Amino acid sequence: MSNAVYNGMDQETLDREYNAVATVPDLAPFLEDYARRSADMRASLTCHLDVAFGDSEAETMDIFPAGPSPSGPGAPVFVFIHGGYWRRLSKDESSFMAGAFTKAGIAVAAVNYALAPSVTLDEIVRQCRAAVAWLYHNGEDFGIDPNRIVVGGSSAGGHLTGMCLASGWHELFGVPEDVVKGAVAFSGLFDLEPIRLTLPNEWLDLDADSVARNSPLHHLPERGCPLIVTWGGSETSEFKRQSRDYADAWAKRGFPVDCYEVPDRNHFDIVLDLTDPDRRLGRDTIALIQGL
Repeated sequence: MSNAVYNGMDQETLDREYNAVATVPDLAPFLEDYARRSADMRASLTCHLDVAFGDSEAETMDIFPAGPSPSGPGAPVFVFIHGGYWRRLSKDESSFMAGAFTKAGIAVAAVNYALAPSVTLDEIVRQCRAAVAWLYHNGEDFGIDPNRIVVGGSSAGGHLTGMCLASGWHELFGVPEDVVKGAVAFSGLFDLEPIRLTLPNEWLDLDADSVARNSPLHHLPERGCPLIVTWGGSETSEFKRQSRDYADAWAKRGFPVDCYEVPDRNHFDIVLDLTDPDRRLGRDTIALIQGL
């Protein structure tokens, strides 16, 4: 195909493949659901709001301590990194799973970060890594075991989860290379080259070098942790391929990975399975964390 711009796709096809919003009739109900559920968690659970983990105004998190009788000297923590194509949402829509997790003896930290285009993707990645490092150094003050940190995220948050798993950043933050002991990536983006060629680059301003720096597929760690990679059945072929490719690369290194599609979920509601331990994804994620 003479007008192909990426992997045999022309510009129109590529743009369609990376337009997640077009896979649902209306995005607003999902965002409203995230916000409502998260507000309910803040209202009903013990929580520490707007805990600063860095110097900028955006670098805050909400921490929900685990429920009674966590195992070990402290509870494991699930660090959730929200999606929104790196330019929307916040921690305020990101703690909907806190009730189910704290009941299971798992603390939750919903991470906030500055959004593009006000900051670069390099800075967004740095902030998410800083949040993980802060919990390693300070989590014990909130009843958290720093040796049982699990990171998860959806869409752009799946990408940022991959960047927290990536090699090469730990020494700068004073944390061990295996600081992340497990991860869950929902509908993530792990090779950013097609993103450079589509609409999101209007606010990301990626070039070849920033794509290379920030593509988790090209920065796999030397030691991998248990990983769940998942996506909804109605997602585009490219979102599915990105997840499969990342899971395959993880497996080829001999790292433990569970990779599957959730047929009755879409790009935006799959993450809500975390609220329900009777759903496979909620059950698997809780089991992964409790097994550390």
